[in-house]
Amino acid sequence: EGLKTEPQAASSPPTILFLPTLAEYQEVLSGDFPPFFINSAIASLVSTLLVLVLGLPAAYALAIRPVGKTRDVLFFFISTRFLPFAASLVPLYLLARDLQLLDNILALILIYTTINLPLGVWLLRSFLLEIPNDLFEAARVDGAQFRHEILRIVVPLIAPGLAATSLICLIFSWNEFFYAVNFTSSVAATAPIFLVSFISGRGLFYAKLAAAATLASLPVLLAGWIAQKQLIRGLTMGAVK
Repeated sequence: EGLKTEPQAASSPPTILFLPTLAEYQEVLSGDFPPFFINSAIASLVSTLLVLVLGLPAAYALAIRPVGKTRDVLFFFISTRFLPFAASLVPLYLLARDLQLLDNILALILIYTTINLPLGVWLLRSFLLEIPNDLFEAARVDGAQFRHEILRIVVPLIAPGLAATSLICLIFSWNEFFYAVNFTSSVAATAPIFLVSFISGRGLFYAKLAAAATLASLPVLLAGWIAQKQLIRGLTMGAVK
């Protein structure tokens, strides 16, 4: 539909034979799309990075050095995913308002990090469980500290798992709409908010919506295509003994 003109895209029955045009893509790119795209990129990339930075040490503690209440901690992490987004909207909105974070990209970064962190910890823990404890014991005998174990043992061995976790968190953050539409208005609005702008009282602009949706999907599709081998390896780690 993005390669059609607006009359062709809105026609009924659908226009099958048409001359493809990039006019709608050019109009979207020359309009307000870039700031929305940049906001999505910042919120998604920074929140994903924070999930890895915070989640990897937590997963290490739960997998390599577990304590008596490990199961309780794991249940607490995953139980946060049971809470409906709508139930957390009002308290988070009031908190963001008091901190003057409404329509601020920092609010989305913090929310996306909080949402994805439990999933990141669970995934990273499952990857860490595949590393033999003998490697860590040998490293400790050689005097390796915690940061050395993380950087020299954990990261190289679970690199596919890190890629898989990153891509999953990136997709969730990139496509998130509920919090973005409630916490932003213009300055920090993301790509999904931009797509909704083509559904207005003036009508539904099919061609522009299709073009914008295609452009908004390209980064995630490209990242998935580039990291597809690491993603498959990461998601199948531990499946075969």
